[in-house]
Amino acid sequence: MAEQPTKQKLWGGRFTGKTDPLMHAFNQSLKYDQRMHDADIRGSIAYAKALTKVGILTPEEETKMIEGLKVVGKEWADGSFVPKEDDEDIHTANERRLGEIIGPLSGKLHTGRSRNDQVATDMRLWLLDQIADIEQGLRGLLNVLVERADKEIDFLLPGYTHLQRGQPIRWSHFLLSYATSFRYDLERLLQLVPRISVLPLGSGPLAGNPFVVNREFLRQELGFQTIAENSMWGVGDRDFIVEFMMWSSLTMTHISRLAEDLIVYSTAEFGFVSLSDAYSTGSSIMPQKKNPDSLELLRGKSGRIFGNMAGFLMTLKGLPSTYNKDLQEDKEPLFDSVDNVSASLKITEGVIATMDVHADKMRQALTVDVLATDLAEYLVRKGMPFRETHHISGRAVALAESRKCSLSDLTVQDYKKLNPLFEEDVLDVFDFEASVERRDAIGGTSRRMVERQIAVLREFLQQ
Repeated sequence: MAEQPTKQKLWGGRFTGKTDPLMHAFNQSLKYDQRMHDADIRGSIAYAKALTKVGILTPEEETKMIEGLKVVGKEWADGSFVPKEDDEDIHTANERRLGEIIGPLSGKLHTGRSRNDQVATDMRLWLLDQIADIEQGLRGLLNVLVERADKEIDFLLPGYTHLQRGQPIRWSHFLLSYATSFRYDLERLLQLVPRISVLPLGSGPLAGNPFVVNREFLRQELGFQTIAENSMWGVGDRDFIVEFMMWSSLTMTHISRLAEDLIVYSTAEFGFVSLSDAYSTGSSIMPQKKNPDSLELLRGKSGRIFGNMAGFLMTLKGLPSTYNKDLQEDKEPLFDSVDNVSASLKITEGVIATMDVHADKMRQALTVDVLATDLAEYLVRKGMPFRETHHISGRAVALAESRKCSLSDLTVQDYKKLNPLFEEDVLDVFDFEASVERRDAIGGTSRRMVERQIAVLREFLQQ
């Protein structure tokens, strides 16, 4: 293999003194940006082809360069690539290794290209690949929620507001409320793609490419949807990273809220669900404990993801235009967000798929007081304004409380004393199944409407 005639940094010609070792370590990003090795190789292969089209490379040189780049890529893929001390980042590492393989010809690859447009291209390519994986994770979670809702459609439990029992609902309605959030998370994720899929390559360091490489060719070769029309924006924009981290924060918020509900529902006091052993841990001192650590970690990760976004926004807000070294701080929070969101979606899917649901416990939690609204609605159907019926129903609740009995234990005469519109059929109100079935408008918890929600989400997933 040929060796480079000299060993120097890409920017070393202006400098004669040695870099402080601490500064070298401070400046180096290879330890984390090496995960973009494939994107960097892909971008370089496309750029080599573009250089041939403008006469910088001969066809023979292009072939030799692309073969060398593929060798470098294979070494990364099989784990045989050996970083060197002076490899600042993935770009210098790959170019250094390419030089060892093909010799001085490697020096032509950087013609008209800057690390500024190179790194922006790499990050967009890498993130597009990750979004495809995250999309599948979201679809998997959505599918599990929808199929579980279909299977357990007859389970009833109290619906809660302010963590107080409100009205009877179907367990499926609860699951589908989160499925709906994740459905819109998936829509928002896909809406990010056009703003990520913008080609910066060919922007140069900031002013454009002096060799007039065919950027439309580069766009097609790398699969971008559009081209960065302004070179200064092309190298300095990191809005796509902020936007992805904003998306991650919102998605993790939905996961965290679901986790909180399931943590509460898995307590002995509720007993609605039991987590699989695969997603639980025990106590180091209390042998009876089964802790929902998976859910607690999911809840905790949401704060971490939000912190990544907030931290990078603080970095970004004070920067002047185009590229500044501060932008190197985009990678670690982005990588961390991608890793944790991807893992969180898979863990959440696993928790939902494997947990046991205790329909009997849910049914036992349904107390007649959750039908107080139905009692008010009974009088509405008799022609009374709701604000009046609400007051009468409240008096019925107070009467039952004073007698230490339930609403259904009050007699028809008791109800007639509260209002003469009450008749014998008032006792039919106290039926949980009938209550959920009355919520039969679109979005309601009746069986027909829950089945509609399931159908809508299935159709969405098939698109």
